[in-house]
Amino acid sequence: MRMMIFGAGYSGKAIGRQMAAQGAIQDIWVGGTSRSAEKAEALRAAGLQPHIYDGQVLSDELMQALAGVTHLVQSIAPGRDGDPLIRLFGETGLRAAMPKLEWLCYLSTVGVYGDHDGAWVNEETALKPVSARSVERVEAETAWTALAQRDGLPLAILRLSGIYGPGRNTFINLEQGTARRLVKKDQVFNRIRVEDIASATAFLAVPRTAGVFNVTDDMPSPPQDVVSEAARLMGVEAPAEQSFETADLTPMARSFYGENKRVSNAKIKALGFDFHFPNYYQSLQDLLSSGRWNKPA
Repeated sequence: MRMMIFGAGYSGKAIGRQMAAQGAIQDIWVGGTSRSAEKAEALRAAGLQPHIYDGQVLSDELMQALAGVTHLVQSIAPGRDGDPLIRLFGETGLRAAMPKLEWLCYLSTVGVYGDHDGAWVNEETALKPVSARSVERVEAETAWTALAQRDGLPLAILRLSGIYGPGRNTFINLEQGTARRLVKKDQVFNRIRVEDIASATAFLAVPRTAGVFNVTDDMPSPPQDVVSEAARLMGVEAPAEQSFETADLTPMARSFYGENKRVSNAKIKALGFDFHFPNYYQSLQDLLSSGRWNKPA
């Protein structure tokens, strides 16, 4: 297996690290793209072969690497101009640059479901995105689905909930004094530990499984409860509760609270996948006890 991860940031790097670790016992090579040389060195440290990609032009070196790629992971968020890889390969097809390609993975978001007033949603639920960025994700999912069908390739779409893990979590916010306990009646969110994103990707990549999968925890919960639990574990006082309606928030932060739903992960679990961190209680305890909560990802 030769895997290329476009946009090897927080989640992409975790996927690369997981696959590189498996490469110790299997024949797996992993590459990843970054926009800067500084970030590229972090990819090398994680076991990935780094390549610079500015979102526009593929270098000769990257094109040579793509010629041998069997598994492609797209982790770059779309923008107003759409998905950057769709712009690159939409007309010529993926196999023009990757003739050995066997499997595609697109990292999306549960934001595509929009607002469901706290009801449960699954992969069959109708998509009704609220924010512009979620609309862009739906468009990207549609484009990748069409491209995969045209090229006859299996495509896995992973819809991710709020991502956290080492170096990016509520403990960090508490330490920095930026944690807030915002309260909005009946509001819940799902979350996902970044290592579980990596494990789910590896789980689907090896057998080249296709389909849409929610990669999320078992416990949609009020956000203020997570802050309270993290503060309890750290032995510090939790910040006072604030009403969402009167809180000073950026438009983007406020928009997250415009979507309220409980996301089911039953589909991928039915295939035999087990989440290592199925709820925030277990995950926060692990982050703190392992000492990895404030380590760079």
